[in-house]
Amino acid sequence: MATGTGLDAQLMVGQESVWGTLVTPDHALEFNDESLKLDPTFLEPTGLRVGTKFKRASRVSISRKSVSGDVTLEHATRNMGLLWKHALASSAVPTQISSSTAYEQIHVPGDHRGLGLTIQVGRPEPSTGTVRPFTFAGCKVTAWEFSLSDNAIPTLKLTFDGRSEDTATALAAPAYVSGSAVFSFASATLKLGGTATTASGKTTVASNTAVATIINEITIAGAVPVAADRYGIGNSGLKAEQLENDTPTITGSLGAEFGKTELYDVFSSNTTKALVLALTGADAGGGNLETLEFVLPAVKFKQAAPNVGGPDVVSMSTDFEAYSDEVNPAIQVRIVSKDTTL
Repeated sequence: MATGTGLDAQLMVGQESVWGTLVTPDHALEFNDESLKLDPTFLEPTGLRVGTKFKRASRVSISRKSVSGDVTLEHATRNMGLLWKHALASSAVPTQISSSTAYEQIHVPGDHRGLGLTIQVGRPEPSTGTVRPFTFAGCKVTAWEFSLSDNAIPTLKLTFDGRSEDTATALAAPAYVSGSAVFSFASATLKLGGTATTASGKTTVASNTAVATIINEITIAGAVPVAADRYGIGNSGLKAEQLENDTPTITGSLGAEFGKTELYDVFSSNTTKALVLALTGADAGGGNLETLEFVLPAVKFKQAAPNVGGPDVVSMSTDFEAYSDEVNPAIQVRIVSKDTTL
């Protein structure tokens, strides 16, 4: 039964064969909220006309169209690989682990050219109960943020820049992946230090150590600057594909209790550390746990400020940035799940 509220909303995505060309979305995702919208550029008349002091509607036109907005969702144990592919421009393909039902995905930064998502949001209309489809083409991830906090489900926020909006395309029928759960703060581990190596396309860190300082929050975020205003003659007000036009960055922060040796001294001495954040879930097969793992081989702590704010435990917010160590990928996102495809 339709409610006419957000309870009936749906979100689906699909990888485009040709950037900017709509496809039928085939990945149904549970989500928390979205803010995707059409951003038209209006040309306003400025000519003077005797007897008229207001701008005339007949001379207002739309010269450009664009799409922007965010999608936030709880990070699930399944069906997330396509999002990470587009966040990092990876070429990951799920690989079976031994002969089990577990498959491993290795996502590392790659080439964003040619990558595009069609995103369809089903928005319920309260007065009719009808779920109205809004379909956006040519969507690229320009920023992402993974957040993990104590007593909370981890979330992934994706920021998109897109080419066009369509409201005539029919609402796709969602088919959700069965057996998909969510990760938890309780299953997370964070390790610092050690030596990173990459073999057969997979980065691992040896001799790293689990943090002893109490850390109750961590975020890891990426930004991909793009030229999003590539309009030209004959484009009918639609942009050409967004291209990377500046240095991408990977940053993050730790919300923690004050830890001088483990955190502050690393900051003040400009020490480079490897950082590995891992979350695990149920058995995906053959004893291989569902896994979401971030490997950052070369992290610099950029800010750390332990301040006394009263009688409570002294806390410290530590900001970091991931760099290239010129050997390993600046970031690797590893997923183990039962997903046989992205």
